[in-house]
Amino acid sequence: MMHNSILNTDSYKTSHFNQYPPNTVNMNSYIESRGGKWAQTVFFGLQMFLKEYLCTPLSAEHIAEAETMLKAHGVPFHAAGWKHILDHHGGFLPVVIEAIPEGTVIDVKNCLVQIRATDPACFWLPSYLETALLRGVWYPTTVCTLSHEIKKLIFTYLERTADDPAAEIDFKLHDFGSRGASSYESAALGGVAHLVNFKGTDTVIGLAAAKQYYHCDMAGFSIPAMEHSTVTSWESEVSAYENMVETYGAPNALYACVSDSYDIYTAIEYIWPRLNEKVLAKGGTVVIRLDSGDPVTMVRDSLETLMQKFGFTTNSKGFRVLPQHIRVLQGDGVNEESIEQILSALHDAEISASNLAFGMGGALLQKMNRDTLKFAMKCSAIQVNDNGHTYWRDVFKNPISDPGKISKRGILAVNAYDGTHYTMKTSPEFNETNCLRPVFQNGELLVDDDFATIRERVQNTIAS
Repeated sequence: MMHNSILNTDSYKTSHFNQYPPNTVNMNSYIESRGGKWAQTVFFGLQMFLKEYLCTPLSAEHIAEAETMLKAHGVPFHAAGWKHILDHHGGFLPVVIEAIPEGTVIDVKNCLVQIRATDPACFWLPSYLETALLRGVWYPTTVCTLSHEIKKLIFTYLERTADDPAAEIDFKLHDFGSRGASSYESAALGGVAHLVNFKGTDTVIGLAAAKQYYHCDMAGFSIPAMEHSTVTSWESEVSAYENMVETYGAPNALYACVSDSYDIYTAIEYIWPRLNEKVLAKGGTVVIRLDSGDPVTMVRDSLETLMQKFGFTTNSKGFRVLPQHIRVLQGDGVNEESIEQILSALHDAEISASNLAFGMGGALLQKMNRDTLKFAMKCSAIQVNDNGHTYWRDVFKNPISDPGKISKRGILAVNAYDGTHYTMKTSPEFNETNCLRPVFQNGELLVDDDFATIRERVQNTIAS
């Protein structure tokens, strides 16, 4: 299906062009997180949307396709408006979009994106684009925020229990979510959003998105790893593990072996100790993956057993660490809550978080929606022409039945003071201290951040 921005909307939007006051010449709309699960968001993903959808002009074919479909659908079609865009703007949408820099960690209830028209004849465009623009922002921002919250959580336990937290954190949460995402595009958007915070992933299309939209040749890494079929297809479980050691063992190498296809206790009490000398001789680190059972119990008990069999050292903070050639990966039932429960249990048992990494699937890329962070896009002002005099007038909603849905009013600016952001009314000409910066205008991308820059903005918010 070709991209057609006219169809990238909700049906009722097609009838709105003639529902505004007749003297309207512009409107201002904005996007915010109105609250939700976390107190802050990590803004991310707008640049992908702009490049993919708004930097390509509409054509006469797009207009004809939309007219045929929408009229048959039973809704109005603003043929004159779309033809004006084609004839006067070469098919590029005459809007200006402002946004805070991607990778900014910002309190909820602040403006993240703001959009206005640049042609009075197309004043209705900001609202028409709500469906596509909001969707292009809420999902990658929510995934990026979740990943960031987990990074902060893991880093807290590393600070308490590990000698060098900064050296370990980047690979503590691995993205297993591609197969659980709703679509190829969702996996790409969510996968690259996770990579803003971590460097471990099995979502290959997330890497492609980082390269295509953010100029990053390689944003994440993975290692050779077994699945259950590469264990159970062997007549001997021991032979399956031996094959992995022989094939992928090498100095400084890492490889993961799922070890609960049958009996995890047998695997860690008898099979892996039997293979210990071979693992040491080949070099590298074998990562034993746990994939069933209660996550807290399995991780704690498995690490205790491995320490009994392989020994351990005590680090400078008084926590136990396995020998470098063996580690554990929890890949089942992983979410923000279970990660905290696991790390807390290990802390109480004086086991360092250095021993463990997590693999997170559907809970990372799929178990969320627009209401997770209560995302909304609302009109906050319209510009009217009163006998040749134009001025901006505030627009807002204030439902008596739900104060949480009160919207902002006016042209907005976001200012930062002492590490905190504040959204306030301003004017279109005010830019001196505004964190909102123009990123798109009339088909032209004005900001093209690279992935390293975005990562640096986020990294600066993690304690070191």
